[in-house]
Amino acid sequence: MKIIFLLLLAPAVFAQSDDSYTRYELLDPASQRFRIVYDVTATESGAFYYYNTLRKGSEHTVDGVVDRMTGQALPWKIVSGAEAKKAGYSAAAEDTDYLQVKLARPIVAGSEYRITIDKTYQDPKSYFVQGDRIVFDRSLGIKRNSVVLPRGYELVRCNYPSQVILENDGRIKISFLNAGPSEVPLRMEGRKLSASADLTVPVATSSSSAIGQGRDKSKARVGFPIPERANQTREIVYFLQEPETHAFRLYHDYTETRPGTDRYINVVRAGSRASNPSAKMLDTGKELKVETLKGDAITQRKLDIGETVTPETEVVVIWFDPVAKGQSARLRIEETYTDTNRYVLSNNEFVFDRSFGRPFNTVILPSGWFLTGNAIPATIGLTPDGNVSLTYVNGSPDEIDVLIKGRKREP
Repeated sequence: MKIIFLLLLAPAVFAQSDDSYTRYELLDPASQRFRIVYDVTATESGAFYYYNTLRKGSEHTVDGVVDRMTGQALPWKIVSGAEAKKAGYSAAAEDTDYLQVKLARPIVAGSEYRITIDKTYQDPKSYFVQGDRIVFDRSLGIKRNSVVLPRGYELVRCNYPSQVILENDGRIKISFLNAGPSEVPLRMEGRKLSASADLTVPVATSSSSAIGQGRDKSKARVGFPIPERANQTREIVYFLQEPETHAFRLYHDYTETRPGTDRYINVVRAGSRASNPSAKMLDTGKELKVETLKGDAITQRKLDIGETVTPETEVVVIWFDPVAKGQSARLRIEETYTDTNRYVLSNNEFVFDRSFGRPFNTVILPSGWFLTGNAIPATIGLTPDGNVSLTYVNGSPDEIDVLIKGRKREP
């Protein structure tokens, strides 16, 4: 009885972080059905359940729920709003059904619980045939999304800026990051191709050097596989310290999925110095072993850092248990950087000038400073402590050159 009592009073989880990602796979147009594969992260400490709203107006079939850390299936059931409320989900609506997922372990404070929900909807209002077109018309609230057309269809219209990628099985996918505060009223249209249309995917011959600001722009990127930006999981937050120190504390989150991988290597950018590194496994809250190595020490450990090692090369290495097939690990790496060239004080105004390569980036100004300049469009707000924050959502696979300026509120 005690266990049942604890489960009933356990807080429900409904918050999501920026690494939530939804993939819609459009099925046979005549069926008006589409598969939804939803990666979501629960963060509420102590929770035993996760609740996923089942949208009204759709006939839903749940195919399974998986714990992304372990790769194991999780038990689930569909409950009414009243049942969800009784189980502790105070935000549940009485006239709505929910997918109730029982978590394999309670969420530890400061950790995350990552799951994948696989379900299929039939929704004539969202997916239908109009003349010679198939139409997917649906408001999408998640920040990272992709929609995959049935094989043999081309994309002819899309009302939101998106990437277009030919998948290995010959289906065409559109993918986007939502940079705004509201849902995206997505409408896309497809048209059937001829049976002889070439839908094969050539073997990639270009490397990652084909992206970024240092790439060779004099030639077309033949053989370059377009990286889907929306499914990338790297996020970073910068906390600017007093400008006189040239220092900023940062943490960046990263998901590792490659079987056998047991380390993350962060190459310190030239001109910067890293200090006080730490790391933890976000899935469990476990602290991880961290080493800082420089020059010959990197070579002696036989670490492949993806570039030539020089006497000045510095890396921060985070060690963790090897990732098993079908499993994944979510890491948080924290460190302080000192950069006398790119974070400076000039005429009583700080200048933070740095290129960002991740899809989601946030910069928090020092306490007592106000914003006087920002070159790349950002969403601006205040932290709970009253510091100005700027969030950059970059849907392009290329880097952005962020330039921020600020002054003291009280000189």
